[in-house]
Amino acid sequence: MQKYSVFNLVKNALSNHENWDLAWKDPTPKKEYDVVIIGGGGHGLATAYYLAKEHNITNVAIIEKGWIGGGNVGRNTTIIRSNYMHDDNALFSEFGMDLWRKMSQDLNYNVMFSPRGIINLAHSDAQMNTYARRGNSMRLNGIDAVLLNREEVREIIPMADFSENVRFPIFGGLMQPSAGTARHDAVAWGYARQADDMGVDIIQNCEVIGFDVSAGKINGVRTSRGDIKAKKIGLCVAGSTNILAEKLNMTLPIETHLLQACVSEPVKPVLDKVVTFGAGHFYISQSDKGEMVMGGDLDGYNSYAQRGNLPTLQHVLTEGIAMMPFLSKLKMLRTWGGIMDMSMDGSPIIDKTHIEGLYLNCGWCYGGFKATPASGWTFAHTIAQDRVHELNAGYSLNRFNTGHLLDEKGLGTKTWIS
Repeated sequence: MQKYSVFNLVKNALSNHENWDLAWKDPTPKKEYDVVIIGGGGHGLATAYYLAKEHNITNVAIIEKGWIGGGNVGRNTTIIRSNYMHDDNALFSEFGMDLWRKMSQDLNYNVMFSPRGIINLAHSDAQMNTYARRGNSMRLNGIDAVLLNREEVREIIPMADFSENVRFPIFGGLMQPSAGTARHDAVAWGYARQADDMGVDIIQNCEVIGFDVSAGKINGVRTSRGDIKAKKIGLCVAGSTNILAEKLNMTLPIETHLLQACVSEPVKPVLDKVVTFGAGHFYISQSDKGEMVMGGDLDGYNSYAQRGNLPTLQHVLTEGIAMMPFLSKLKMLRTWGGIMDMSMDGSPIIDKTHIEGLYLNCGWCYGGFKATPASGWTFAHTIAQDRVHELNAGYSLNRFNTGHLLDEKGLGTKTWIS
C-alpha cells in the first residue's frame, strides 16, 4: 500500500506536481486474465477490488473505453441511502451502508462520506400513510427511519415553501438520518488506487468490439487494443449494457435513459440534509463547496448522450423553485447528464447469464452510485464463487420471466405520490 507523508505532499506541490507518482499504473493488456471486468466505473472498480481483497483473485483486468471517472461514477448527485420498502433492496442497501461507513479507512483514501440524512417530503395524507408503512418496513430490517410531521420538517428546512395555497403543500416527510453523500470522484480514485496496488490491471482507452464465445462458454473479449482471453467476464457498463448485449445476441429487460443534474454557484451553508421533492421530480443537497446540487427527472426518450436538453433542465429548476423559492436568486454553474440503464421493475440485475463464465451487473436506475460498494462486493462473490450471494439472490435476470419482481414503483432518490 502506498504511503504519502506531509513532507512529500509539500515537496511535490512546490515542484509544480512534476514528480507526483501515478495513483495507478497504465499497463499494456496481457494476453490472458482469470477475470476481465468491462467497465471502469464505480461498480467495476469495486468488483475488481473485492475480487482481490475478499477472494484473492488478482489476475484481473478492468477494461474502460474512456478514462477512470469519466462515466456515471463522476456524473451523479452523490446520494447514499438504504430507505427501501422491499426486503431484498433494503437489506442489500443497508449492507452497502456498512461498507460506506468504513470505506475511507478500508481504502486508505478519504471519500468524504457525510451521513447528513435524507428527507422525502410528503404532500398528502395518503403519502404520509405510505411513508409510515415504508418507515416501519425499514425499521423491521434494522434501518433507521423517522416519520416527521409538518412542523418537524419546517424546523429542519425552514427555507422551503410552507404556505397553505401552494400546489404541493408539505404535510411531513420520512427521514433516514444515517443516509447522506460522498465525494464521487474520490470513490473512483480510492477503489482504483487500491485495486492497482493489489495487482489489478486498469486498462483505459480500451473499447470492447466483440466477444469470443463458443459452445455456450465465454473465452475472451476483442478490444480496440487487441484480443484478451479470460476465464470469466463481468459486464459492468451501466447505460451501455444494451450495446454490449447486442454483441452477445442478448436482449435484456432494460432501457437506456438520460438523467440530468446541475449545480448552482456556491453560497453560504443553508441546507445540511438531502431533500427530495417527489411530487416535483426534484432533489437537492448542498456540497462542501457551497454549491446547491440538484437533480430531476429523465429525458422523455432513450438516449446515449451525456448532455441532456434544456426543457428537462427548465422543469427541474421550476420545480426546485416551487419547493425552495430562494433558489430563484442563484445562477447555475454547470449542468450534465448521466446515461442510466433502467430496469422494468426499478431494481438492478446482478446474476450469472446463460453463457458460462459471463456475468451481468446492470439495471441500476436512479440508485447506481449509492450501491457502489454493495454491488462490487456481491458481484465479486458471484463471479468468484460462480453463484449468487443471498444479498443479490433477488436480483436475478430470470425474475422477469417468473414474475418475482422487486417493484419499488420507480423509487430513486425521488418518491412519487401514492
